[in-house]
Amino acid sequence: MDFFIQNAYAQGAGPQGDSTSFIIMMVLMFAAFYFLLIRPQQKKQKAHTELVSNLKAGDEVLTAGGILGKISAVSDHYAVVTISDNTEIKIQKASVSMVVPKGTYDEA
Repeated sequence: MDFFIQNAYAQGAGPQGDSTSFIIMMVLMFAAFYFLLIRPQQKKQKAHTELVSNLKAGDEVLTAGGILGKISAVSDHYAVVTISDNTEIKIQKASVSMVVPKGTYDEA
């Protein structure tokens, strides 16, 4: 039953690790965070920025709010999206989550 109880050492009296092993562990943890969290997020952000900059009239889009429509006009920061007959909304271009294939939006 001794494996449940850990030894308590006085400050500075216990086994001491090498400071280089601590630095190596910190570098390895940072590398893991970079490749598993930071780098994929940067790639995703770059792809979304490219998508937003390539929007043009006639594209069929899906917004972050789930609205499906066809772009009728584009300005620097906004796009006018037609969502039904005689119904247009003005949205921020950054709220476009994806461009859907042509024919997905049906104006019926």
